[in-house]
Amino acid sequence: MNLQSIDPITAKHLIDEGALLVDIREANEHASERVPGALNLPLSRLSQVPSGDAKAVIFHCRSGARTSMNAARLGKAAGCQAYLLAGGIDAWKRAGLPVSAG
Repeated sequence: MNLQSIDPITAKHLIDEGALLVDIREANEHASERVPGALNLPLSRLSQVPSGDAKAVIFHCRSGARTSMNAARLGKAAGCQAYLLAGGIDAWKRAGLPVSAG
């Protein structure tokens, strides 16, 4: 399954409309810096995303490499429309979007 990569601004709009943002980084990475509201489901333990009422799921890592390399697995785990955040949290920050640290 090929997941579409989307830029941070498009991702933010989808999140504002009810999409779920999922951080696939390990818990220590997520704890040090994260997108507010992102659900942390480390790739090492990911089997299914509890998407609830979410219309879509957007996956992110730090740079986009992990999500790209695992796109098929992530799409299967999503169970609904899924996207990859191009450039990960690094691109999110470059777009001037908020992150929480510590």
